[in-house]
Amino acid sequence: MRSTSPERVAPRRLIAASLAGSIGDGIYVPLTLLFIHSLTGLSLTAIGAGLTVAGLCALAFMPVVGVLIDRAGARRVVIGALALRAAGFAAYPFAGGYPAFLAVALVVAVGMWASSPGQHALIGELAEGAERDRLLAWDRSLRNGGMGFGSLAAAGLLAVDGDAGYTAATVALAAVFAVAAVLVTRIPAARRGVRRPEEAGEGYRRVLADRPYLLLTAANFLIAFGYTAQAIALPIFLTRDVGLPGALAGVVFAVNTALVALLGVPAARLALRGRRTRGAALGALVFAISFAAFAVLPQVAAGTYAIVAVLAVAAVYTAGELVHSAPAQSLSVQAAPAHLRGRYLSVYQLSWSLCRTVAPLLLGFLLEAGPWLLWAVLAVTVLSGAAILLYAERGLPAHAVSPRDALDPDPRPDPEQVPA
Repeated sequence: MRSTSPERVAPRRLIAASLAGSIGDGIYVPLTLLFIHSLTGLSLTAIGAGLTVAGLCALAFMPVVGVLIDRAGARRVVIGALALRAAGFAAYPFAGGYPAFLAVALVVAVGMWASSPGQHALIGELAEGAERDRLLAWDRSLRNGGMGFGSLAAAGLLAVDGDAGYTAATVALAAVFAVAAVLVTRIPAARRGVRRPEEAGEGYRRVLADRPYLLLTAANFLIAFGYTAQAIALPIFLTRDVGLPGALAGVVFAVNTALVALLGVPAARLALRGRRTRGAALGALVFAISFAAFAVLPQVAAGTYAIVAVLAVAAVYTAGELVHSAPAQSLSVQAAPAHLRGRYLSVYQLSWSLCRTVAPLLLGFLLEAGPWLLWAVLAVTVLSGAAILLYAERGLPAHAVSPRDALDPDPRPDPEQVPA
């Protein structure tokens, strides 16, 4: 007889909601510009500018999201974020004017940025220690699988003639995010501890005083450029500099997504054997090795050999992602004190958001400067992030660094008394 205890049912419902939401992401991301252009009739330039403005404005809401998670609970924030995305996509067909488009884009962006810290904070409430690591790994792996499935669905929608496919995408997007929100409502609310008197005045001042955690966030900002390179820089590099067909970039992305989805949980289990900081730093080192290999590809491979070489280097890149992602994500959650987890994770999320905001400009400039410079700068960037991780290790809580230490001790050491 299968267990139906709240301790087992709640994580399953959370993962199911995560899978549903990631399918929506997989549908939306490949179709973004075409989807909005078809529904609103606006120019691609206007849409791109509007999405950038909406994304930047959404960043201003992140501190509020952190406060809401800590005061109202992560579950309610996740439900609200998913509901915002469902409502936003349902409203896109009615956003004919530019102000209306900006308003809808802002709603969707706020929901998107709020989802990640809310989801990770909710996982932090549902599990502790190694079990928290495993739940984060399942969440990450199924998200990659859902993204892949959603991308296939997006390809099918593109095959539909006229605007019918984009209208169907609107319905599908609103539906999957609404389903995800309903699934999260069925998760029992986590018991929230009572704050001690000395914690009553704590807030973002505590986060900003926590130098080891800020170093962790800075390291992630640098290493995040390794993740954005695949979507932004790699397709142009493969077609322009290596001379491969454009379809191969899609194959590389598909192989990466499939491997991360299949191997994410086993990789996370292996990561539990060592220190999270060192595992994440090792992943960044593997990233750097793959970037060095990409830098020399145009000079050493051509024709069929180039295809084989690209797939081999892409496998190394994927190995870097697998080695880095599990311990890095766990560090961000485990190192955050329970009563301020929302604020901590909102600050950490800014490292991803800022990277995704500046990466198109920076990587575009480096692509114009030359492929060798692009990969050299990326290698130095991720290695700098690895060095910061190793430096921050001594100031992070023991239970955050090593899965073998205490699960989630409370109170947490005062960050002002912990050496950076």
